[in-house]
Order: sequence, then C-alpha cells, then structure tokens
Amino acid sequence: MFSGVTGILNRGHKIKGTVVLMRKNVLDINSLTSVGGVIGQGFDIIGSTVDNLTAFLGRSVSLQLISATKADASGKGKLGKATFLEGIITSLPTLGAGQSAFKVHFEWDEDMGIPGAFYIKNFMQTEFFLVSLTLDDIPNHGSIYFVCNSWIYNAKHHKIDRIFFANQTYLPSETPAPLVHYREEELNNLRGDGTGERKEWERVYDYDVYNDLGNPDSGENHARPVLGGSETYPYPRRGRTGRRPTRKDPNSESRSDYVYLPRDEAFGHLKSSDFLTYGLKAVSQNVVPALESVFFDLNFTPNEFDSFDEVHGLYEGGIKLPTNILSQISPLPVLKEIFRTDGEQTLKYPPPRVIQVSRSGWMTDEEFAREMLAGVNPNVICCLQEFPPRSKLDGQVYGDHTSKITKEHLEHNLEGLTVEEAIQNKKLFLLDHHDSIMPYLRRINSTSTKAYATRTILFLNNNQILKPLAIELSLPHPQGDEHGAVSYVYQPALEGVESSIWLLAKAYVIVNDSCYHQLVTHWLNTHAVVEPFVIATNRHLSYLHPIYKLLYPHYRDTMNINSLARLSLVNDGGIIEKTFLWGRYSMEMSSKVYKNWVFTEQALPADLIKRGMAIEDPSSPCGVKLVIEDYPYAVDGLEIWAIIKTWVQDYVSLYYTSDEKVRQDSELQAWWKELVEVGHGDKKSEPWWPKMQTREELIEVCSIVIWTASALHAAVNFGQYPYGGLILNRPTLSRRFMPEKGSAEFEELVKSPQKAYLKTITPKFETLIDLSVIEILSRHASDELYLGERDNPNWTSDKRALEAFKKFGNKLAEIEKKLTQRNNDETLRNRHGPVEMPYTLLYPSSKEGLTFRGIPNSISI
Repeated sequence: MFSGVTGILNRGHKIKGTVVLMRKNVLDINSLTSVGGVIGQGFDIIGSTVDNLTAFLGRSVSLQLISATKADASGKGKLGKATFLEGIITSLPTLGAGQSAFKVHFEWDEDMGIPGAFYIKNFMQTEFFLVSLTLDDIPNHGSIYFVCNSWIYNAKHHKIDRIFFANQTYLPSETPAPLVHYREEELNNLRGDGTGERKEWERVYDYDVYNDLGNPDSGENHARPVLGGSETYPYPRRGRTGRRPTRKDPNSESRSDYVYLPRDEAFGHLKSSDFLTYGLKAVSQNVVPALESVFFDLNFTPNEFDSFDEVHGLYEGGIKLPTNILSQISPLPVLKEIFRTDGEQTLKYPPPRVIQVSRSGWMTDEEFAREMLAGVNPNVICCLQEFPPRSKLDGQVYGDHTSKITKEHLEHNLEGLTVEEAIQNKKLFLLDHHDSIMPYLRRINSTSTKAYATRTILFLNNNQILKPLAIELSLPHPQGDEHGAVSYVYQPALEGVESSIWLLAKAYVIVNDSCYHQLVTHWLNTHAVVEPFVIATNRHLSYLHPIYKLLYPHYRDTMNINSLARLSLVNDGGIIEKTFLWGRYSMEMSSKVYKNWVFTEQALPADLIKRGMAIEDPSSPCGVKLVIEDYPYAVDGLEIWAIIKTWVQDYVSLYYTSDEKVRQDSELQAWWKELVEVGHGDKKSEPWWPKMQTREELIEVCSIVIWTASALHAAVNFGQYPYGGLILNRPTLSRRFMPEKGSAEFEELVKSPQKAYLKTITPKFETLIDLSVIEILSRHASDELYLGERDNPNWTSDKRALEAFKKFGNKLAEIEKKLTQRNNDETLRNRHGPVEMPYTLLYPSSKEGLTFRGIPNSISI
C-alpha cells in the first residue's frame, strides 16, 4: 500500500487531523428514560457542553505519528514529534451521539514517509474512549483512517505506549518493514504474561477454566465443579481474571461483583446494548430479592397460578404487588422500560407472540411438533434411524435403556405404513432428551423438582405436518442405576382425563427441551464455544491481519455478556439454577454434552446431515437436500449460511491466493494452534479439527465462527420471549410426577385439569423471574449492528474488500425479501402453525425491541 511513495511531503509540512472520542460515562445511566432511547438523541440528553470538553485541550492528550515507510537506525518506523489536541470541532456531520471531535496538527516532512500508526498518551486522571483519528490531505495519498474504538487510560498504567494502526490490511509476511516491530509488540502486549490479578485498565487476553461458578467458602452446597481441564468435566475456556483462589478449594477462584474483562470488551455505558446487559444484572440484584420478599416473606400472594386465565392476566391486567416493591425493583429507568407498571402496584408483561392471535393454539399437537422445526430450539430433532431408539449410556453403569415404545404404539397412526417402511421413507422423527438427563435424574428428583427423561416419536404425515405419536417418560430404576430405567409410554388423546394426561406428558418433554435449549443450544453451543475464538484472535491476529478484520465484528460484547452470565445467570444460586429444572447441576450437565461437541458439525449443512434431517445432494444448494421440505429454521438457515460462506470465500481469496499462503501465515498458524490446543484444549486430540493447511479449511472455519455468532445465536435467542413468555407453552420446571390413578393428584387432574397442570410446571415466582430475564434476552438494542453492517465505513482501506462486503449486504437484503415471500405461502404450514406466528427469526434486519427477527453480528445479549 505504501511502497514506492516518496518525496510527496514538503519539509516542514503539517498534517491536519481530526480526533473523535467519547468522555467516560458520556451516557449517564440515571439520565436515560428508556432502554431504546440511548442512541440518536444527540448532546441534549447528556448535557455535553464545550466547557467540559476543554479538559482535553492543552497538554492533556498527546499523539505521535509512526512512519510505515521510513525506518530509524533500529529498523523501526520513524517517530514524529508529539502533538496535542488543539481545538473543539463543534459541527461534524459524521459524529455519532455522545461523540466529540478535536483538531490536531502533526509536524511531518518527506524524510518521515507515510504515517501507518500512531501513539497516544492520556495525561488526565480519567479515561476516555477513542473512536478514530483521520489524517486529511496527505499529498498524493488522500486521507488515512485509523479506526480505534478503545479506552485510553492514564499513561502511567501502561508499560508500553498505546498504539493504533491505519486501516490497511497485511498478511504478516507483507507488513511494511518499519511496522513489523510495532505489530509484534502490540500482540505481545495483548497476550500478557499469564500471571497476577488483572486490572481494570488492562487489555490482556488469556485463558482459564470455569472455576468461578461456585463459592466453596460459603459451604459445600455452594461449591460447583471446575469445568474444563479434566476428562470428567471438559469445557471451552473463558477469559482469565487472575482473582485469588478460595480458602477451601485452591482450584476454585473467588467471586466478586467486579469481573475483569479486557478493557475494550467492556464499553461501559456507551452503547444501548450495555443497558440491556445492565438490566440482566439488575434483575439478579434487584428484582429477585424484591420478589422473594413478596412471595416468601410478606406472603402477599400465593405462589401458584389458579388458572390459565390468571397466567394470561400477566399480560392483560398485570400482577398486583405491594406499593413499595416496584420502587425497589426499578429504581433505574432502564428497568422501568422492562417492568411496565400501572400506577405503583401492578407488574405487567408484554403479550408474547405465541398468544397474540390464538390463546389456545399452543396446546395443539401440531404446534407442539412445529416448534421443534420453527421454535426456539429447532436444531435438536433427529430423523429416526433405528427402532426402538437406543441409549448411548454405558450399559455396565446404567443397564439397558432401550426405549419401551413399541410398534403397536405407532403403526395405527402411520397412514398404512409399517415402522420399517416409515423409517425407510424418512417419515419418523425423534426428540431425544433421555441420555442428557438420566445420569442426573435421581439427584434432580431428590429435590423439590420431579422430572423424567423423555423420548418423543413423531410422524410426518402426507400433508407434511409433523404429529407426535408417543411420548416415553423414564425414571431411574428404584433398585439402582445398573437395572436400567422404568418407563411409561403415553399417546395422544383429545378429550377426557386422557387429554389432560397427554398435555402433562408434553409438558415434561418441553421442560427438558427448555433446559437443554438454555444450557446447551444457547449457552454452550454459541456463547461458551465462541469465547476461545475471541481470546485467540486478539492474542495472535494483529489488527492489520485480514482475518482479524473479518471476524472482529462477530465478537462484539461476547466476553462481556459471558462474564455477566458467570456473575448472575449460570452461577451458584443464579437465575438459571433458580428457574430451570437442572438446577445446581445445570453447568456440569452442559459439560457432559460438550464431550460430544464437534466443531465441524457446527456448520449448518453438517449439522443437518448428522441429525438425519438432510441428505447429501451435490445438485442442491449447500450440497444438501432436506428430509422435511417445510423446515423453517433449516430452509432459511441454509440461505443465510450460503451467503455467509460466499462472503468469506470472496474476502479470503483477496489475501490468500494459494494454499501455501495459508500455511506460511505465522499469525494464522499460531492462532489456530492455540485455539485448538488451549481454547478448546480438552478436545485438542480430536481427529476432526481442520489442519488449517488450505484456503478451503480457512473459509470453512471462518464461516462456522460467523454463522455461530450471528445466525445460529439469533435463531435460538430472539424467540425466547415470543415463545417462552407464555410459561404454559415453555415451562422450565416440573414439580410433580404424573398422577397415578386413585391418588388425590389424579382426582384433581380429573376435576381441575388446569390447576393440576399449573401445580406441575413452573410456579408464579420463578415464572416472573424467568419472564423478566428472557424479555431482556429477546430484545434488540437501538444501536445493534446486524449481519452485513459495520460500525465504521472505513474498517478497511481495501476497496476490493469493501466491494465484496457491499455485495454481501445486498444479498442479505434480497434474501430478506425472499423469506418474506416464503411466509406468505399458505401451503407452508410450519411457517405459521396453529398460533399464526410467521417464522421471522432469520430475517437479517430488525428494529429495536422485541421484534422476533434480526441477525446481529455477534452474541451481544
């Protein structure tokens, strides 16, 4: 980019520049009136005046240009003279809300060549957020852009000066010689030395195991296993914080309200999305204690819903609370957006989409099955390959767990087919929540919860509608695990007590599905598995590296939300343990599932083939043909997958013109080696890892990372409240076993089936907590960046890459139109179902709020 450019600057020439920054706490949390009202309200909301920007003038902030083309005697790029911010620019059309611009001039002449980086020092006590530096009118060169997006602390906090590079892109071997030292030094700085407790201002990326979920010092009941670093509990790595070990267990890390993040992973309160994550923390710290006082201390309201109508009342009239409680719950405006109130006494939730058209559609068998294809957990159902279904549990430990479902249970509903014929014709399907829960079921059922391992067999009829034929509920054998399971099989019924029993059987299935969704599909398979990629990328791929520029947008806020989850959601006594069936075993159960995680199977076509939901077909798009043609998640997902992979292929081919270039890329090879051997180190010996020797492997790896962080996460996250906001539809707990004939519970089921159902599923207190959390999780922030968008148009200087990215965005817009048309096709019944809820989760774009659509770039909530 810079080679051969000489003699273009006159001696004594001054380069004019513009610095854009944001002051700390420029968006004051107490001044906001809504979650969505953060961006686009300009300076009025934050009271920013010229007076309090003058602190940046004088000798408060210095900048020093570094040459990309001229080296000093040591071979490093020449340093220009330090200069300081000069004046405030009061009007700049490109300024975002809360941003301030300053003039700066650099002394620079032809002996210095072309700038390619700069140092910055902050001599103030307070940090600020540096957005960008633009150098204007470089003779014969035009403008040079530096996209920074980084916190700048007082210079005394840094061993080496803070450096930023221009937006050029170089493979390591092609880096201009004067920048090589600076490129390597910055990566070394980001890697740190692996010792000591990390400090707020640091930007060090390092790995650790999940050893901070429990608090052994508070007693044995509060201890949790260390996840990661063992064969028993394998797990992806998290970001290292270096907090001291607990007193009782030196392998566990002590907990605190402050969790270290590399500073640029935590934006503070600069973005609207931060207010959503802040709301999650507030639910844990404010809402849960306040509601506990209502339900358990004040005895203000019974902890059982009396009827389905009372559940619907949460959205229609709200729930009455004591006058002082809501003021305790939402002292901050960010929570007032979520906890809508009527005066000061009523807590009210928005009606979830699943009941906006039909209040009872969720109860139908068709909707129960459809949500396995178009719901919030659409990538678990499998095509049945063998009958009866068998367990993969160790038979010597657990005995025989072969399913007790027989042909007689099924064949009268197979439209004339035998079971063998139905399997051969790919007409039978299985939702299997047996092996994942059975090893823990005895312990789970020793608490106040009562649950079953479940298997559900479904049939695809001639109308292409999926119908459940049998549900198997299994318990550990009372004489011991080695004796296998005790199983009960239930079949559909439309009336009488049998229909109530069938509705309960479906509820037990959904409770298991809800837990698996939250801890595996959502947490493990997106949040947790991506974090090692965030860490490895920042440790080994320079800002100048093309793959860093490709992947970086898909990491935004992931470490931030994950650290919050460890603080309040998936920890000992956290919201997940309080409100989901797996309880204290939640995270270790997800560790058992990670044992079977395969990176290459996270690609959507590979996942569909693995589950038998598609067959290989080179003539079909993405090389697969779906077994169920009307499978909304898969149909729309394959469209998005194909576009992502095409974009990655177009981009990668710009920089890697041969496989040899992949093999010779020192940063890329170090990145991949560490990602496999450390980031996912418990699986480092698996044979399926790509070897990172070819462009094809690089393209596949990057496509999987982008798919996982964007479309997969969107598909399993933003439907949580639209479907699960009705606790009747997606309960998270079961508290009673199936009633036996002759018991008082059975009589209640006969006389008051709704009451019996409600006494079985999630009670009122846990429902309110669950709804509060999933409403936040299902929201889009007003400043969300969606697939095909970037936060800065100057993210790269490579016009070829910008053109390829524009093509990517245009293709996404075309696909959105195509998906909209597909939803208008009345023959595709699974796209709406009995609840009349069009499948929109994989529409690329969205507005803010609860929209049931939109694919953000990253796992930001």
